[in-house]
Amino acid sequence: MGIYAKLILPRLIELAMGNERLAGYRQQTIGVAHGLVLEIGVGSGLNLPLYAAAVDRVCGIDPSSELLDRAREQIANACVPVSLVRASAEQLPFTVAAFDTLVMTWTLCSIPNPSAALHEMRRVLKPGGRLLFVEHGLSPEPRIIRWQHRLTPFWKRIGGGCHLDRKMDDLIRAAGFRLDALETSYMKGPKPWTFMYQGSATR
Repeated sequence: MGIYAKLILPRLIELAMGNERLAGYRQQTIGVAHGLVLEIGVGSGLNLPLYAAAVDRVCGIDPSSELLDRAREQIANACVPVSLVRASAEQLPFTVAAFDTLVMTWTLCSIPNPSAALHEMRRVLKPGGRLLFVEHGLSPEPRIIRWQHRLTPFWKRIGGGCHLDRKMDDLIRAAGFRLDALETSYMKGPKPWTFMYQGSATR
């Protein structure tokens, strides 16, 4: 791994994810988590202080050891027990039906094989368990879609594998989840980066 990927990229990702405009999305998404929670792409642990008493424990996974080191610094600020595991979402090291809730916040855009990851998530979620998510992705506007397709090959090289042009609700449904709630809108900012998908789905 080069110096950029190993040292600079995790810091840039942490800076981007710390944007104050994302805080409301985080709180709304995480506020309904309960029981044993698996957070996919825990990153530097920005969500960890937001989990409340309805959560028994959070297990956070991420493929980046550098980001996990930063997440460990957040454990002291969490109100619930936290464990961190270095792992890929495409190969989750957990048994079938182990978790009550799954959480993803701006994660699915950067997973190399999102379909495989979502099938793994469904495998480890209990029947009736919920996937809570907020993601950015494909816009409904043809003009913006064209820009997203053009920009993604460059953007994923500098943005930790982030794709601008994934249609998140279709990916979630295709993995066998039942989509219970979905809100879509643009966040303030350049449209190719800011079309948000927020909602929940059930196994």
